[in-house]
Amino acid sequence: MAEAPSVKLDEIDRRILAELTRDGRLSVTAVAENVHISRAHAYSRIARLTESGVLTKFTALVDPIKAGLRASAYVTLKLRQHSWRALKDALRAIPEVHHIALVGGNFDVILLVRAVDNVDLRRVIFDQIQSMPGIIDTQTFLVFEDMDTR
Repeated sequence: MAEAPSVKLDEIDRRILAELTRDGRLSVTAVAENVHISRAHAYSRIARLTESGVLTKFTALVDPIKAGLRASAYVTLKLRQHSWRALKDALRAIPEVHHIALVGGNFDVILLVRAVDNVDLRRVIFDQIQSMPGIIDTQTFLVFEDMDTR
């Protein structure tokens, strides 16, 4: 798979991204005011950032505890060689898997798994993830407290 070329960003682009990262619900007018550019300029910049793939989607940050997801863990996976392509779609289909990263090091993949409680977390890890063909080994790291830094 070819890597997408990076997009040249200037200071205005970076300030727009910072504003939208801070609050994705900001109107174009509010972004323009905060960045000190015209609304039309902000609109065209946001459109360019979206079309070029820099902005991929607008989403909400959810507090997992308040949303009833009281158990979280990072799960590392060691994979059989050449199993990543088949596994990534299967992992993506598990609603409790909130983040997937292919990494280098002592393991191949790290997942963030969130569940309503430890019983549900155990079900997802033991019954769904560990039973997938292509997974050689897993390690689970329970999360006691986490925070989003964005």
